[in-house]
Amino acid sequence: MWDRLEVTYEGKNQVKEAKISMLVHDYEMFTVNENEDIKSMFSIFTNIINALQALDKIYSNSEMVRKILRCLPRSWMPKVTAIEEANNLNVLLLEDLLGSLMTHELLMQKKDDDEEKEKKKKKIVALKSSLIEDSEDDDENEELDLITRKFKKFLASKKKFGGKPNKKIYQKGESSKLEEIICFECNKPGHYKSDCP
Repeated sequence: MWDRLEVTYEGKNQVKEAKISMLVHDYEMFTVNENEDIKSMFSIFTNIINALQALDKIYSNSEMVRKILRCLPRSWMPKVTAIEEANNLNVLLLEDLLGSLMTHELLMQKKDDDEEKEKKKKKIVALKSSLIEDSEDDDENEELDLITRKFKKFLASKKKFGGKPNKKIYQKGESSKLEEIICFECNKPGHYKSDCP
C-alpha cells in the first residue's frame, strides 16, 4: 500500500529524478525582475524550495540566503552589500533576510512616491507660471493693439500730418475756436492753410 501511494504522489525514481532536475534548474535560474516586489519573489522562491524538499532535495539556509542575494536586480546591490557586510550569512535566517528586504522596499517606494509628488508640484507651479506669463503677454499685446489703433486713427485723421482736421473734435461746441483760426494763405477765418480752397 505504501509503495502505491509513493508511486502515485512522488512517481518512480526516474520520474522523481526528472522532477528534481527541473526544480533544481528553476532554483539555479531563479532571478528577480526589476519591477517585481519582494513578497511575490519570495512566494515563487518558497514554492520551488518546498517542491524540492518534498522530493528530498534540501538546500541549507545559508545557500538559500546567498541565492536570494545573488538573484536581486542591480538596483538592490547597495542593500545586498550592506547585508553581506553587516551579517554573517551562515547564520542569517531566511525570514530575517525577507524582513530586511521588505523594509528596504517600503522605504524605496515611499521615497519614489515623494519624488513623484514633488515632480507633480513642480509641473503645477511651472504651468501656473506659464499661464501667468501668457496672461501678462496678452495684457501687453492688448495695450499695444489699443495704442496702435489710436495712432492709426490719428494718422488717418491728419492724412499724413497735412489733411483735413478731425471734424469730430470741432463738433463738440468748439466752433468758436474754429472761427478764431485764420488761414495763412487767404487770410480768411475758419480753416487752415492745408484746407484752403
